[in-house]
Amino acid sequence: MPEPVESVSNGAPVTIQNDRSLFGYALFAVALALIIRFFVATPYIVSGASMEHTYENHDYLIIDRLTYDVSAPQRGDVVVFGLPQEPSRDLIKRVIGLPGETVELTGNGPSVKIFNSAHPEGFMLDEPYLSSENLGGASNMKVTLGNEQYFVLGDNRKVSADSRLWGTLPREDIVGRVLLRLFPFNAIDFLPGKVTYEEM
Repeated sequence: MPEPVESVSNGAPVTIQNDRSLFGYALFAVALALIIRFFVATPYIVSGASMEHTYENHDYLIIDRLTYDVSAPQRGDVVVFGLPQEPSRDLIKRVIGLPGETVELTGNGPSVKIFNSAHPEGFMLDEPYLSSENLGGASNMKVTLGNEQYFVLGDNRKVSADSRLWGTLPREDIVGRVLLRLFPFNAIDFLPGKVTYEEM
């Protein structure tokens, strides 16, 4: 026996309403994903050897874009940024010098000495993440940082194109800090490569 006509006609709007609800949820999910992607956390894949052996080629990283909206980058943070001379090109390096400090590089390492208001005589930076085979590159320079300027270096000093070559990094060019490494699976880590220095 056929269903009553009113049930069919009543059912049609329900179907349309369900379709509209599904479209609304899908639209919301896409909008949320885009907000997270561009304002909260962004995925990056490491390409190149400038941060070996802290990060290897093809490491899959999640970059935290929010922290530096409420606090300043710290020495030892690993950050992703747009190259000041070529903003469309993103690089990954380690923060070494902070605004207002003077950074001195000497020797074949090169060794890093930091001068600031707390240490006017300077202190040597202990960098346990450096491998002996990755030492080298530009050295014998002294750079004083202005407000909102940072000095960044790659952990593979021998091959890294960093502040030694192209100058200081403006804070406005920093995308964010490395929050997670999700690949390779045997190296999953939170704040991978983050260090805290003893100032001696």
